[in-house]
Amino acid sequence: MPKLGDLKKGEKGKIVDVSSREIPMKLLEMGCLPGNSVRLIQQAPFQGPIYLEVNGSYVAIRKETAKLIEIELSK
Repeated sequence: MPKLGDLKKGEKGKIVDVSSREIPMKLLEMGCLPGNSVRLIQQAPFQGPIYLEVNGSYVAIRKETAKLIEIELSK
């Protein structure tokens, strides 16, 4: 299954699973929950953070954390 960290700029998806214990609670509080839509806005160079739109809100998260969140790609 694809991960949030695999999205390319402009791609959209729907969060499917955030069950990893390594995902910060703050991220869940900001809306990174199963069923929410997500779109990659920008990615920093050299494996830096990624900038996302999650249900109309904007968040920046580490690439390593994004690779723990399972998504379903949208068209």
